[in-house]
Amino acid sequence: MNPKEYSEIIKKEAHSLGFDFCGISKSGFLEKEAPNLERFLGNGMQGEMKYLENHFDKRLNPSLLHEGTKTIISLAYNYYPSEFQVKDTYKIAKYAYGTDYHIVVKEKCATLIETLTERIGHFDSRCFVDSAPIMEKVWAEKSGLGWVGKHGLLINPKQGSFFFLANILVDFDCEADGPIKDYCGSCTKCVDACPTEAILPNKVLDAQKCISYLTIELKNEIPTAFKNKMEDWVFGCDICQDVCPWNRFSVINKEPQFLANQNILTHTKSDWEEIKQEEFKQIFSKSAIKRTKFAGLKRNINFNKK
Repeated sequence: MNPKEYSEIIKKEAHSLGFDFCGISKSGFLEKEAPNLERFLGNGMQGEMKYLENHFDKRLNPSLLHEGTKTIISLAYNYYPSEFQVKDTYKIAKYAYGTDYHIVVKEKCATLIETLTERIGHFDSRCFVDSAPIMEKVWAEKSGLGWVGKHGLLINPKQGSFFFLANILVDFDCEADGPIKDYCGSCTKCVDACPTEAILPNKVLDAQKCISYLTIELKNEIPTAFKNKMEDWVFGCDICQDVCPWNRFSVINKEPQFLANQNILTHTKSDWEEIKQEEFKQIFSKSAIKRTKFAGLKRNINFNKK
């Protein structure tokens, strides 16, 4: 087979497994992104996410992350839900409505690798689902899955931004796709809507001000400067995505494991305020919400109380 045939097979099999989009890039050093990453870290915008400071070289060169890498397969898996939380309650980011995406998408990637091995023979590979020092949005952009918007998230012109991203690094050459145009234009809806002013010029996100960071990654107390600015978000935040015009094209996901947990949808503020540790463990045993732990969720709820 030639590189073009490899790419065609990869995309066909990825779509058959439920991935909405699949793009191909040639591995290499991210020269353009290097100074941006250095500046981001130098300004301390990573906050307590110290892991972002590790493996600087590997973040910029996948071949160092996985020796022999020639091609990067970028994948996007839709999670936009069919149902939403009741009004006037503490808010959970839509990506956490169902089963933990790390589990679901990683399994899909493993199946894709098995299928490709059957189709084209043995190859060396490594799969990542938000689990390694790889700049997944950059590679998704390079492979034509969309463009990185002003809010720092990947936007696909056909379906918006409610996607999980994954990368598979392989040791054979494929026909690469190219990037597409950035269609954000002069729109600043995400910038204007962010209540904590976390979205800065030039597609820079100050993570220390981001509600997702404050409710998940931050382990210490939330700074009082953000009191009355969290808009009832207690796990993640969807404000910048909800106001993005491109998400009018979002479609409901078809993944059974992403069906919304009814407890998340129906819990009122009083239900959340009265939640006990055992209930938390039971409800969120397979949820990404367990990442913040019971104490973290209670901290977030208490911080949002008027």
